Amino acid sequence: MINRTISVAPMLDWTDKHCRYFLRQISQHALLYTEMVTTGAIIFGKGDYLGFNEEEHPVALQLGGSDPTDMTKCAVKAQEYGYDEVNINVGCPSDRVQNGRFGACLMAEPQIVATCIKAMQAEVDIPVTVKSRIGIDEMDEYEDLTRFIETVAAGGCETFIVHARKAWLKGLSPKENRDIPPLLYDRVYHLKEQFPHLHISLNGGVKTLDDVALHLQFLDGVMIGREVYSNPYILADVDKRFYADVHSVKSRAEVVMAMLPYIEQQIEQGSRVWNIARHMLGLFQGQAGGRIWRRYLSEQGTKAGAGPELLTNALDLLLETQQKANTFLKY
Repeated sequence: MINRTISVAPMLDWTDKHCRYFLRQISQHALLYTEMVTTGAIIFGKGDYLGFNEEEHPVALQLGGSDPTDMTKCAVKAQEYGYDEVNINVGCPSDRVQNGRFGACLMAEPQIVATCIKAMQAEVDIPVTVKSRIGIDEMDEYEDLTRFIETVAAGGCETFIVHARKAWLKGLSPKENRDIPPLLYDRVYHLKEQFPHLHISLNGGVKTLDDVALHLQFLDGVMIGREVYSNPYILADVDKRFYADVHSVKSRAEVVMAMLPYIEQQIEQGSRVWNIARHMLGLFQGQAGGRIWRRYLSEQGTKAGAGPELLTNALDLLLETQQKANTFLKY
């Protein structure tokens, strides 16, 4: 049984396996999502698009597609790989995704989503869930949203993650669609009132754990996105506050040290240190020396031959800066 109280959003180019391993050093319980992976990439691609580290559990695969047969094939593969959940992307508004007939445009075709859900659940035991918007283009009334939820739930979906913004499929870029349409949290709250038997999580604009606590008064779960990536240590209090886990939390410096064996292992397997370090730029967000940490990683991390010492050198510089700051404050 997956506890979806807190989850980290699927973010394209960000939440790869290195990012997820890093975030798992901070929270042991938050549900982590992959970047969206298309059915075409999984079925026809030459790379291993489903690989992940065992330490990432609980971890969900976010899948982009709309053909029930292909979606089912990919769900079966995901289960074989050991994923804890498969999530269908019905929220991405990019032109590329629309051309592939998946993402947010599927909100206009809920029966297709329901058919995919039914076909996938017939072949796998892991949950199949949906992440959507509250609406698209002119289909943005509450009745449009409830019609989508009713139809997809009738196909067997019991868990919905709802980004509390509509998406404009024409006229706004994906980036603009993350900021310009207003957040309408009340609509998601009303969904839970209307469909109490469904698990409803909210996504969009969540920046603090106090925000999370407020939303959890009305909903089953909260998904945090960009704030986790820019300020990952926000997850440090998640386990104690929302999962009643009283185990000690790693300090930021301890997180850095915990990443060193992983980096060594990944370099041996052909990865570059920057592939991992880039996800750690925000670890010291808001801390003395945080800018020095970011600058050192950015300037030195892409150089040929960079290894795990990149992190220890950056940490030494940061700690030196903090020590100087503390000395200055004494006088």
